Amino acid sequence: MRESTSLEDATAPSPPVTNVADRLQGAMSALVTPFNAVGDVDVPALTRMVEQQLSQGINGLIVCGTTGETPTLTVEERGLLVRTVVETVRGRVPVLAGTGTNATRTTIAETRAAAQWGVDAALVVCPYYNKPTQEGILHHFRAVARDGGLPVVAYNVPGRTSSDMLPPTVAKLAREGVIVGIKDATADMIRATEVRSMISESWPFALLSGDDFTILPFMACGGCGVISVVSNICPGDTARLVKLCLAQKYHEARVLHERIVRLSRALFSLSSPIPLKAALAEAGWCSAETRLPLMTANEETKAVVRQALLSYSGALCSPDADRSLENFMS
Repeated sequence: MRESTSLEDATAPSPPVTNVADRLQGAMSALVTPFNAVGDVDVPALTRMVEQQLSQGINGLIVCGTTGETPTLTVEERGLLVRTVVETVRGRVPVLAGTGTNATRTTIAETRAAAQWGVDAALVVCPYYNKPTQEGILHHFRAVARDGGLPVVAYNVPGRTSSDMLPPTVAKLAREGVIVGIKDATADMIRATEVRSMISESWPFALLSGDDFTILPFMACGGCGVISVVSNICPGDTARLVKLCLAQKYHEARVLHERIVRLSRALFSLSSPIPLKAALAEAGWCSAETRLPLMTANEETKAVVRQALLSYSGALCSPDADRSLENFMS
C-alpha cells in the first residue's frame, strides 16, 4: 500500500452533524500531577486546582499528558487521576486523557480504560522512539479509533518523539473521521496553514496549538484553541487570549500574548513541568515535587520563576510581594 500525499486521497464523506470537535475550542489546560510530601498523588490539591481552573473560565482539561509526568505514573495512579478530574468536572468542560504509547495494542488498551473512566476524548501522541512511516502512523491511528472506544485527538510533538505526522496524513485521518483534532506542537505556522487549507472549515476538526509561545500566530493561521501548560497558573488570561483571537481582535490579543510569552519563558527554562510546579508551589496550589528522572526545581530556578510570577502579577515592586502570590492564579 502506497503512502498518500495528495488531497484527493484525503477525501471522505460529508461531515457528521455533531462531533466532539465542536466542543474542543478555546483554552484547555494540560494539568500537572501534584504529589504530596511522601510522593503520592495529592488528590485534594488536584481537586482544588481543577475547581479553580473552572472558575477562571478554562474551556477544557487534559489529564495524564506530558505535563502530568505520565511516564512515571502507575496504572492505578492514572486511573485515580482521570476519575478524580472527571468526577470533579461533572461535564462542565471536556476532559481528555493522554492514552498514547509507542505500541498500538497498548494504546488501544489505555484508551479503552479511559473510556470506562468517562473522559470525552483520548489525546494520542504519535508513536515515539519506533519512528514509524506515515503509513504506519495511518494504521496506528485507525486501529486506536476503531477499537479504543473514544474520539481521538492526535498529538504531534516531533521534538519529543522523533515521529512526525505530516499535513497530508493529518488531513487523510481527519477526513476519514479517524481523528477529531490535533494538538500541533511543531511551532510551525506554515504547517498550521497547510493543515487548515487541507481540511474544510465546514468539517468539525479541532486544530489546536500545543505551544504557549504560538497561541496568537497559530490561531491567526486557522487554529481554534490551545492545549496549554502556562494556563495551569494563568487559566483566565489564557482563556481570554484565545477568546480574543477567535473574535479576530488581534491588536488587543497581542498585549496579552506578550505577557503570557514572557511568563512562558520562565516556565520553560527547564524541562516541563519542573518550573511550572515551582510556580504552583510559590502560589500555594501544590508542592514543587516531581518524579525521577525529572528533578525538583533548585533554588536558582525557583528564583527565576518567582521573579516572573511577581512581574506577571504586577506585584514586583509591592512591599508585600510574598502575600501577593498566595493562591495566585490569573
